Amino acid sequence: MNEIETIEARATLNRTPCGEGDVVWRSWGAGPDILVLLHGGSGSWRHWLRNIDALSARYRVIAADIPGLGESAMPTDPKNIFDVAAPLAAGLETLLGPDRRYHLAGFSFGANVGGHLAVLEGDHVRSVTVVGAASLGLPRPPLELLKVRDKEGAARRAANAENLARLMIRDRTKIDDTALDIQEYNTQHARFRSRGFASGTSLKEALMQVKAPLNGIWGEMDTVAWPDVKSRLDVLREIDPTLLSHVVLGAGHWVAYEAAEEFNATLLGFLAQREGSTAR
Repeated sequence: MNEIETIEARATLNRTPCGEGDVVWRSWGAGPDILVLLHGGSGSWRHWLRNIDALSARYRVIAADIPGLGESAMPTDPKNIFDVAAPLAAGLETLLGPDRRYHLAGFSFGANVGGHLAVLEGDHVRSVTVVGAASLGLPRPPLELLKVRDKEGAARRAANAENLARLMIRDRTKIDDTALDIQEYNTQHARFRSRGFASGTSLKEALMQVKAPLNGIWGEMDTVAWPDVKSRLDVLREIDPTLLSHVVLGAGHWVAYEAAEEFNATLLGFLAQREGSTAR
């Protein structure tokens, strides 16, 4: 088995209702403490591939395919981000029960969905970690990606590699076969168009309503934030003065993959500090 198949084979699979189908959940680990992971736009749980083993050694890790992405069904109203988050909230109640308490981490579009999920879930959320987030009311550098859907074979794989380099991974030497396989799967399965949510202030507005403490992790060279990662952290710190933050030097947008070891240690450290934290 390859790396993706090996991690997936160890997962426990669950399904909860969403639109005309299901949200698909995978979980690893058996710790009493719980960490919920939400992947990025046009993605799937595979965005967290290089993090699951390290995180599940300490937490029960639950990763959703966000509605309309990966294996999960489309949300009822794809124009309303609360409608994207609502099946996740209902699913977590089914999976974890009425007394659930969990940490939440979201990457990119998953951070936006996670912020809205945290509004819906209130005191059930112990902390919110946003990773490479947009929708904070700040400008985004222009970015043009190659069209992939009209390509096949080596040309398609080359286009995926170029798109990873332009958007996701700063160091091209880190674009390995596993990253390309993840990108190919995600591209094939993405039906929900999340890119329109990347501008505006929707995440900022949601986080202002969240009760849980905030953490932020960015890659220094994140294409979505460059050259001003600091302003993103300033927005979060204005919302929560107790913000825990870290910038991974040299890394790009998909920091959890490109710099997995540093990312895992940072996130685990943040959650350890947040254990027992009270709501804002």
